[in-house]
Amino acid sequence: MSTEIEPVASGFAAHYEGQTYAAALGPGATEVVLFNEEAQKGFEAASGYWRATVAREDLDWIVLVRTVGAFGGEPCLILDVSEENGEESLHIAYTGHSGLKAEALGYWMVDHGAYEVVVPRDEVFSIRIERLPVPLDPPAPES
Repeated sequence: MSTEIEPVASGFAAHYEGQTYAAALGPGATEVVLFNEEAQKGFEAASGYWRATVAREDLDWIVLVRTVGAFGGEPCLILDVSEENGEESLHIAYTGHSGLKAEALGYWMVDHGAYEVVVPRDEVFSIRIERLPVPLDPPAPES
């Protein structure tokens, strides 16, 4: 694997009071749960880690972090990395818009409209980490 970039699991990250935390949206539309590996003021213990629920508006920012690339000329999301017999493989999900193209590339359907496959690392190109901003003001509820 290239030392320049290493695929990471997808998830949210938030900046709060000068620190960056792993995060999750909710439980309410205006809240975010922050996670930490160490005890910290305002965080409560939860099965080997600590968590705190804060208002979205109190955050400096929140982003969705995900690793993406291209396989067979089509966009993909990198879900996992594995190694077997010294060969690195990537578990990827198709993010294009054609199920026919996904199947032609060897993806298998894991759910309606969702396709995944495991391929050698050197068959995935343009790997990069995306940081997609999430609005601090949640969308207004639908009536």
